[in-house]
Amino acid sequence: MIYSPFPMRVVSKRAEAPGVNTLKLEFVREEDHEFFKQNYKTGMFGLYGIFGEGESTFCVASPETRKEYIECTFRQSGRVTSTLANVDAGDIVTFRGPYGNRFPIEEFEGKNLLFIAGGIALPPTRSVIWSCLDQREKYRDVTIVYGARTVADLVYKNELDEWKKRDDVRLVLTVDPGGETPDWQDHVGFVPTVLEQAAPSPENTIAVLCGPPIMIKFTLAALQKLGFTAENVYTTLENRMKCGVGKCGRCNVGSVYICKEGPVFTAAEVQAMPQADL
Repeated sequence: MIYSPFPMRVVSKRAEAPGVNTLKLEFVREEDHEFFKQNYKTGMFGLYGIFGEGESTFCVASPETRKEYIECTFRQSGRVTSTLANVDAGDIVTFRGPYGNRFPIEEFEGKNLLFIAGGIALPPTRSVIWSCLDQREKYRDVTIVYGARTVADLVYKNELDEWKKRDDVRLVLTVDPGGETPDWQDHVGFVPTVLEQAAPSPENTIAVLCGPPIMIKFTLAALQKLGFTAENVYTTLENRMKCGVGKCGRCNVGSVYICKEGPVFTAAEVQAMPQADL
């Protein structure tokens, strides 16, 4: 079934930020839904498309604790994503997957969790966050550090408000200098700098990091300065993927095929890859 697209009905569409939308999708056929429920774990991805227009690869943004539907969040940047951005409730789109590996959230149990994301990279992080918050009793302290270029570019604003109000979550929000509005009351600064200021403890803590390559580079340095080991930091390299099954060769980094062996890796695994290919 890995090559067969599943027809999916659009339940709703939500604008998140300029050019960024979230689709909530439900399965048309029950057998496809059963396959997804048996195989999907947080961190995996899929190919989303419309017949006649093609497909685009991005993560499943909804958690493995909520398999009644699929949510995907994407930036409008080409023909496929522009077409997806113009669908309405009731329209049929396609989904192939789930592909790739997963965040081992059962290994995170009993530990503190630190989630770090920048801009449109919050969707794969959100999948892990909700998978853990839906089973909150299994984890210790939860800290979320999230930043974007401007206030308008922050995604999942309603959920950010919800996390901010929770007593069992520490939310640290920031926007780049110049991206604040007159009523902005959170941090102004780049994510790595704000992370160092927040100074989360590395003791018994797992960090999950998602963002553009430059942010990941400097955030990894900040985490190392804070005392985190590379083995306890997880990230996802899904921005390199294309076909999802290791056939097109677009995703290879040295001998590693991101779409087959990833997209989830520890920082130690990433550091062992040829850096010139990343």
